[in-house]
Amino acid sequence: MEFKQLNAIVSGGASGLGLAVTQRIIAAGGTVVILDLDCERYADELILLGERAHFIATDVTSEAAVDAALQESHSTLGDIQLVVNCAGIAPSSRVLARDGLINHADFQKVIDINLNGSFTVCRAAVNLMQHNTAIGRDDERGVLINTASIAAFEGQIGQAAYAASKGGIISMTLPLAREFARLGIRVMSIAPGLFETPMLDKLPLAAREALSNNTPYPKRLGQADEFAALVQHIVENSMLNGSTIRLDGALRMGQK
Repeated sequence: MEFKQLNAIVSGGASGLGLAVTQRIIAAGGTVVILDLDCERYADELILLGERAHFIATDVTSEAAVDAALQESHSTLGDIQLVVNCAGIAPSSRVLARDGLINHADFQKVIDINLNGSFTVCRAAVNLMQHNTAIGRDDERGVLINTASIAAFEGQIGQAAYAASKGGIISMTLPLAREFARLGIRVMSIAPGLFETPMLDKLPLAAREALSNNTPYPKRLGQADEFAALVQHIVENSMLNGSTIRLDGALRMGQK
């Protein structure tokens, strides 16, 4: 599928990795509906995106809200060829913390946003994509891309919930790809390493430099546009289906 003039939905598309994806799609002549919680918080970024960026305040943990947002997106754009799920949180909490056991509700919140939220968007999207006009030599109708993490493979202490949520993203990639193959819809996941995003911006400079030095090569944090570039390649390369690509500069996280 060509990466130009696409109609796309990007959850979490108002900041970080999602914003970079949104910017790249728009730069290629496409139109994007951003699903995020707070449009006022990102008002400046959204204005810069121009008239081909639309915002629908959406809680991805709500099936009804996601279904309504996807229907509105379809009414606005018509056929939607690409969905990228970037909405997520990355809290850190030990199971046995000094102030007591982890609250189960806190664990469930991470699963609900990162894993269930991605599934809920995919569920609503494929219901629309199946009716798209097939395009190209492979009769493609759409591409779904979810965001996992290298924490799914080498989760750190305090990342039990986060690693579980991202592991679920990886585990559902192949079953979804197999199920949607008959419709001409591909499913891929990207597992980024340490990227320069608002989540890491909160860390002190010394801590960020230390994290950068852990990456073998290039010895730096990943840039959001490098994530977006991989999204573009996945769209353009129809043989990429049912897999997870690590985007981490050969980083393998240790125990600590």
